[in-house]
Amino acid sequence: MVLLGKILMIVGAIFLFLGGLGVFRMPDVYNKLQAGTKATTLGFMTFALGVGFVDVSNLLKMIIIIVFIALTNPVGSSVLAKASFRRGVNPEFNNKSEE
Repeated sequence: MVLLGKILMIVGAIFLFLGGLGVFRMPDVYNKLQAGTKATTLGFMTFALGVGFVDVSNLLKMIIIIVFIALTNPVGSSVLAKASFRRGVNPEFNNKSEE
Protein backbone atom coordinates (compact mmCIF):
# COMPACT_ATOMS: atom_id res chain seq x y z
CA MET A 1 0.00 0.00 0.00
CA VAL A 2 2.85 2.38 0.84
CA LEU A 3 4.61 1.68 -2.46
CA LEU A 4 1.42 2.38 -4.42
CA GLY A 5 0.97 5.59 -2.44
CA LYS A 6 4.48 6.76 -3.23
CA ILE A 7 4.02 5.98 -6.92
CA LEU A 8 0.76 7.94 -6.95
CA MET A 9 2.48 10.85 -5.21
CA ILE A 10 5.22 10.90 -7.85
CA VAL A 11 2.68 10.76 -10.68
CA GLY A 12 0.67 13.53 -9.04
CA ALA A 13 3.76 15.68 -8.63
CA ILE A 14 4.57 15.22 -12.33
CA PHE A 15 1.06 16.33 -13.31
CA LEU A 16 1.29 19.33 -10.98
CA PHE A 17 4.63 20.29 -12.52
CA LEU A 18 3.24 19.95 -16.05
CA GLY A 19 0.22 22.05 -15.10
CA GLY A 20 2.48 24.80 -13.79
CA LEU A 21 4.59 24.59 -16.91
CA GLY A 22 1.44 24.84 -19.03
CA VAL A 23 0.35 27.97 -17.18
CA PHE A 24 3.78 29.46 -17.80
CA ARG A 25 3.97 28.51 -21.49
CA MET A 26 0.43 29.04 -22.82
CA PRO A 27 -0.26 32.27 -24.73
CA ASP A 28 -3.64 33.45 -23.42
CA VAL A 29 -5.87 33.27 -20.38
CA TYR A 30 -8.14 30.56 -21.78
CA ASN A 31 -5.32 28.15 -22.54
CA LYS A 32 -3.73 28.92 -19.19
CA LEU A 33 -7.00 28.18 -17.42
CA GLN A 34 -7.30 24.82 -19.14
CA ALA A 35 -3.71 23.86 -18.44
CA GLY A 36 -3.96 24.99 -14.85
CA THR A 37 -7.30 23.39 -14.15
CA LYS A 38 -7.08 20.03 -15.89
CA ALA A 39 -3.54 19.09 -15.00
CA THR A 40 -3.55 20.40 -11.47
CA THR A 41 -6.92 18.82 -10.67
CA LEU A 42 -5.71 15.42 -11.81
CA GLY A 43 -2.31 15.98 -10.23
CA PHE A 44 -3.68 16.99 -6.87
CA MET A 45 -6.21 14.17 -6.83
CA THR A 46 -3.51 11.62 -7.59
CA PHE A 47 -1.15 13.16 -5.05
CA ALA A 48 -3.81 13.28 -2.32
CA LEU A 49 -4.80 9.68 -2.99
CA GLY A 50 -1.14 8.74 -2.68
CA VAL A 51 -0.93 10.53 0.67
CA GLY A 52 -4.02 8.63 1.77
CA PHE A 53 -2.42 5.32 0.82
CA VAL A 54 0.85 6.12 2.57
CA ASP A 55 -0.93 7.12 5.79
CA VAL A 56 -4.17 5.14 5.87
CA SER A 57 -5.48 7.14 8.83
CA ASN A 58 -5.78 10.15 6.48
CA LEU A 59 -7.48 8.29 3.62
CA LEU A 60 -11.01 9.43 4.44
CA LYS A 61 -9.85 13.05 4.76
CA MET A 62 -8.07 12.85 1.42
CA ILE A 63 -11.16 11.43 -0.29
CA ILE A 64 -13.26 14.28 1.11
CA ILE A 65 -10.70 16.80 -0.13
CA ILE A 66 -10.63 15.11 -3.56
CA VAL A 67 -14.42 15.40 -3.83
CA PHE A 68 -14.24 19.06 -2.81
CA ILE A 69 -11.57 19.80 -5.42
CA ALA A 70 -13.54 17.91 -8.08
CA LEU A 71 -16.57 20.10 -7.39
CA THR A 72 -14.92 23.49 -6.94
CA ASN A 73 -12.00 23.59 -9.38
CA PRO A 74 -14.10 23.43 -12.60
CA VAL A 75 -16.53 26.00 -11.22
CA GLY A 76 -13.73 28.42 -10.39
CA SER A 77 -12.10 28.09 -13.79
CA SER A 78 -15.37 28.57 -15.65
CA VAL A 79 -16.08 31.72 -13.61
CA LEU A 80 -12.63 33.08 -14.48
CA ALA A 81 -13.14 32.26 -18.16
CA LYS A 82 -16.56 33.92 -18.20
CA ALA A 83 -15.17 37.03 -16.49
CA SER A 84 -12.33 37.20 -19.02
CA PHE A 85 -14.79 36.84 -21.88
CA ARG A 86 -16.99 39.60 -20.50
CA ARG A 87 -13.97 41.88 -20.15
CA GLY A 88 -13.28 41.37 -23.85
CA VAL A 89 -10.15 39.22 -23.61
CA ASN A 90 -9.80 37.50 -26.97
CA PRO A 91 -8.05 34.17 -27.43
CA GLU A 92 -4.73 34.26 -29.26
CA PHE A 93 -4.35 32.07 -32.30
CA ASN A 94 -0.94 30.97 -33.52
CA ASN A 95 -1.60 29.98 -37.10
CA LYS A 96 1.83 29.58 -38.65
CA SER A 97 0.30 29.02 -42.11
CA GLU A 98 -1.06 32.59 -42.24
CA GLU A 99 2.35 34.24 -41.80
